[in-house]
Amino acid sequence: MTAWTEITARIQFAGAQILAGHPEGMRGRELWLLVKERFPNLDQEWKQASTGTTGPDKIFTWYSVDLVKCGWLTKTGGRWYLTPGGKVALTRFPNPTLFFEATRAGYRYWEKNKVGFETAKRLTEAVPEGRWVAADDLAAQVGLEASSLVGWLQGERPEGWQRVLDPDGGIPDDAHADEPLRELWHRLLDEDGLHALLGIAEPGQRISAVDLHQLPTEILNSIDSPERPRRAWLVRGSNVHGMSLVGGWLEEGYCSLPASKLRELPPGTTQEAIRAAVDEDYAHGSYNDRLKKTAEFHAFLSRMREDDLVLSNDGGKVYLGRIKGGPAFRASVENRANLQRPVEWSNPKAPLDFADDLPDAISAKLATQHDVLDLTEFAEELEALVGPKPARAAVVRDLVLPDVDTELAEELLVARDWLQECVELLHDRPQLIFYGPPGTGKTYLAQHLAQFLVGGKPENVKLVQFHPAYSYEDFFEGFRPVQTADGQGVTFKPLPGPLLRLVDAARQRPEEPYVLIIDEINRGNLAKIFGELYFLLEYRDKAVDLLYSSAEGTGQAFTLPENLVIIGTMNTADRSIALVDAAMRRRFAFVELHPEEAPTREMLGRWLAVKGLPDDAARLLAELNARIEDRDFKIGPSYLMRPRIYHDKSGFERVWRTQILPLLEEHHYGDGIDVAERYGLPALRHRLGIDQ
Repeated sequence: MTAWTEITARIQFAGAQILAGHPEGMRGRELWLLVKERFPNLDQEWKQASTGTTGPDKIFTWYSVDLVKCGWLTKTGGRWYLTPGGKVALTRFPNPTLFFEATRAGYRYWEKNKVGFETAKRLTEAVPEGRWVAADDLAAQVGLEASSLVGWLQGERPEGWQRVLDPDGGIPDDAHADEPLRELWHRLLDEDGLHALLGIAEPGQRISAVDLHQLPTEILNSIDSPERPRRAWLVRGSNVHGMSLVGGWLEEGYCSLPASKLRELPPGTTQEAIRAAVDEDYAHGSYNDRLKKTAEFHAFLSRMREDDLVLSNDGGKVYLGRIKGGPAFRASVENRANLQRPVEWSNPKAPLDFADDLPDAISAKLATQHDVLDLTEFAEELEALVGPKPARAAVVRDLVLPDVDTELAEELLVARDWLQECVELLHDRPQLIFYGPPGTGKTYLAQHLAQFLVGGKPENVKLVQFHPAYSYEDFFEGFRPVQTADGQGVTFKPLPGPLLRLVDAARQRPEEPYVLIIDEINRGNLAKIFGELYFLLEYRDKAVDLLYSSAEGTGQAFTLPENLVIIGTMNTADRSIALVDAAMRRRFAFVELHPEEAPTREMLGRWLAVKGLPDDAARLLAELNARIEDRDFKIGPSYLMRPRIYHDKSGFERVWRTQILPLLEEHHYGDGIDVAERYGLPALRHRLGIDQ
């Protein structure tokens, strides 16, 4: 680092530190005077370090822009405020050099992605009062990292910034909001009509990822950039009222939907308006049929855009092209093709083979019963098949998991070979269950292994806990009551659960592993919770129609992405592995963690050695388990792997008396066995000759 850069880093760091102590904010000039007081020889140092005429006060102001782009500083009403994210950054980067390098990296990311940030700003400003969007959806729409987008919003504060929330409707974790920011955020949401009950905005007021680019459509269409989001679609024409239309499409250059009864609607019509028209124009149809038509017409009229990819098949022959214009209502024979879009077909004379040329994941989607299907997650693979515009490198969809290193094995106190075998099992089948008695470290190992597999990205890991009342609707998706847009009534909509939200994230980044941890998996009714997902656990290359989304007519054939890993934990003291139904056992690899088997057997001894403690605790635990006859009720080492219990002589006895003995009391209830006499510390110490 040059002398000039070193001085710049010091004054920037000092300014952030000063602002941290002034939550009321300061004017830039006032702040500079306080910074200068910290460095009495600043002018002399600057003259020696700089060859230019610009003074350090100007450099200080210029480099404050870096802080704004990182989201660590915001300028409002002529005053500068350090954001909660900035306070966190001072802790994460505790010296001027690290802090300066981090701000420079943030600025370079903004500079590289200016188009994305500008689009995000315009979309944010277009979110109407009373509605909100998920940061993940907005980031995916404009090609940004969600954490960087949330930080940037805190610095720039464009109009409507407060309407960008976490997927559950809460304040984004990446904002690192403190109490003053939370109060401001909730006040602004209240003023918007987004009354966040218990800090959570109403799900029914969320603008979905599907509808996000209607805010308005011309915002995205006006961005002239090679990175402009391009979608991909299946439009099926092989069986329209019993006739194949694909030949005519290829000859005349279009694709179409039958819309014989639909009134003429303009491009960009909202889903609500289309639904109202369909309900009236197709009143004779069933409820599900009207939902299906609404979704199809909405995709064709409003979601598709020029230069999107389109795919259709005629039996096993697959044709690809690009949309070359907007939708229009045309006269057609028997009204089979009266809603049309022009298409430039790329391979009318050389169709691809459904089985041989398409990736399995795409073939699985096409095998479902939908006439219009969003294939955007495969856009890059389809780009490569279309030509003549070369695409970026094809997305890697094979599950790639890192090999275990010695550092992780030592941290978890297990053998590296054992841990690597767990990774290899996930390579073979991305579902695994750790099972064993309580206290064997199942959840701890699952969490740390998951973080290692995803490269330490907390947003790529989700933990849920099953229990007897847990259901498919809680886990995956289910209809929930939501307030209508006018606030005058309630409707029911399918809302995503934790698995569906994680699947959506995994699809956006197919090159990264995502891990779902299911704690206490055997405490739930597995058949009830997983439903049709049972099939997908074994056949990742197949697709199914979902129980609720399909009923909504959304045209989303569902697959489990290859980069989603599921790790479960199961306490055998609650329910034996033999009682888990055969379908579940066939779909998961089972890895036992037992107090008398490696690697659990050596954990406590290794931990005590690392902490520099005698091995008395390990010997006592081994003797205790030797006296417990039921294998599933032996005690794991984690009860005794807490440093605090060794700080005084009563800590160890207290854990033994209040946590371990009650488990054995329950196990021997009604047996007439004196648990304290048989398993108490005095008896065990006497047997082992350990000093009381």
